[in-house]
Parts: sequence; structure tokens; C-alpha cells
Amino acid sequence: MEAMTCNGSVDGSPIIYLVGIPSLPKSLFLPMFFIFLLFYLLILMGNTLILMAVVVEPSLHKPMYFFLINLSALDILFTTTTVPKMLSLFLLGDHFLSFPACLLQMYLFQSFTCSEAFILVVMAYDRYVAICRPLHYPVHMTPQTNAALAASAWLTALLLPIPAVVKTSQMVYDSIAYIQHCFCDHLALVQASCSDTTPQTLMGFCIAMVVSFLPLLLVLLSYAHILASVLRISSREGRSKAFSTCSSHLLVVGTYYSSIAIAYMAYRADLPLDFHIMGNVAYAILTPILNPLIYTLRNKDVKAAIAKIMSQDPV
Repeated sequence: MEAMTCNGSVDGSPIIYLVGIPSLPKSLFLPMFFIFLLFYLLILMGNTLILMAVVVEPSLHKPMYFFLINLSALDILFTTTTVPKMLSLFLLGDHFLSFPACLLQMYLFQSFTCSEAFILVVMAYDRYVAICRPLHYPVHMTPQTNAALAASAWLTALLLPIPAVVKTSQMVYDSIAYIQHCFCDHLALVQASCSDTTPQTLMGFCIAMVVSFLPLLLVLLSYAHILASVLRISSREGRSKAFSTCSSHLLVVGTYYSSIAIAYMAYRADLPLDFHIMGNVAYAILTPILNPLIYTLRNKDVKAAIAKIMSQDPV
């Protein structure tokens, strides 16, 4: 690309300055650090316990829990992409980030977001087969099929954000690009550019539709079939048991898409910039911290496995 000037600077590799939350007083940086640190430790602890429980407990070696450990691993990676830098910002005032590191953070954040959406679709499919085609479940949901479904979700999510990252890297920035955010969010990075942001904004919207609307549609379609099958069950006990196997997943899906809706409304509504930033931060933290709580409080098998691990004699 030919060098271009932008407020006296040439096109190249800028230094990224993360503004954080613009109107937040410096006196509140330390309390914010401890709040985010607490959330991060809870996310790590909760999801690690689920990973350990599913791996160690033989009774949990089922497709449903195989996809659950994929979800827990995603939650750990998802938050580790953004939260440590936010902690550094609030504790040390470390606002600077290199341009390649910023692009990497943006790419990983988008990839793990996509992966979570696709894993939730795969989990919905698993519940569909278990309830609507119970006799075919052992044939359809073999270990090889489960691994292929999970690998497809991860691989697709790793490939989807590449065009947006490449295009963003080719935009023109000042020598110091001020990002109005706590981490390198795609839209915030685009808005810091001196180039025309319309194509990138449109691309970001299209990717968001692919990774949000389409997976949600597939999840709703699965549960429409599940609901139709459950209503055909004659016994009340049978209907209750069928619904209970889906309740945790439904709550996780609800939490995930609620956090997306909060982030989207914060961007679209005529609100101060701080609300936009906090909406996105809530999206980055809300789902990973609630997923372990939902599965440990509502799933008896997972709860029993974690209790068994916690009660073991350290010696």
C-alpha cells in the first residue's frame, strides 16, 4: 500500500493507546481492578472445575459433557484474551499496545465469540437428537462425530474473522491511534482510523449477523422440534425429565444472546460512550462467569462430580 498521510503521520504500524472508560476517575481505577480480578478468578476457577469434573468422572463421559468442556475451555480463552490487559490498564495505567498485538487480540476475541455461538448450536443439536431421536442417539452421536462437530465449530470460527482483520490492518491510522475502549474491539479500532469506515462497519455487521443471527436461528429450530416432541410425551414425569435435560443449555443460550443484545443496544442507542464500552465489557465477562454457575447449580451430575473432587483428601 502506498504511504498516506493522516494528521501529519504516515501510513505504517501505529502505536495503540487504549483509552479505557473515558469518564472514569483515576481514583476508581484500583476498585475496578479488584472487581475485574475477582470476576476473572471466578471465571478461571468455575470453568476449570467443570473441565476437571468432566475429565475425571467416568459417568460424565457423554457427548453432552464433551461439548460442555469445549464451552468451558472457550470461556477461559475468551476472557484471557481481554481481561489481563484490562487489569494491567487499571492497575498500572498501561494504556499502550503494539498494532500487531491489538490485531491479534481483536482476532482472538472475534474467533472465540464465533466458536461459542457454534458450540451452542452443536449442543442444541445434541439435545435434539437425544430427545427427538433417542433410539438413533448412540449411532448419530459417536465420539468421532462429536469430535468432528466440535472441530468444525472451532475451525469455522478461526477462519471467519480473517477478512475483517486483514482489512482493518490495511486502514490508515495516526502514529498513535486512540481506541475508545478497554481492549481492541473491531468497531472501536475501525473508528480510530483515518480511512473511510463504512466498508469495515458493513463487513463487521455482516459477520455479526452470520455468527449471531444464524446460530440463534438454528438453536431455535432445534428447540422447536424438541418442544413438539416433548408435548407428544403422554406422562407428565417424562415431559419434566425431557425439559430438565435442556434447561441448563437454554439458560446459557439466553445469557449469551442477552449479553450480545446489551452490547448491540449500547452501540446503537444514543448513549454516552461509557455505556457503549461497558456494554461490550459486560458481554465479554457476563457469559463466562454465569456458564459454570448455571451448569453446577442446575445439573445434578456435574454438581455431584465437582463435590466429589472438592471432597477428596489432598493426601
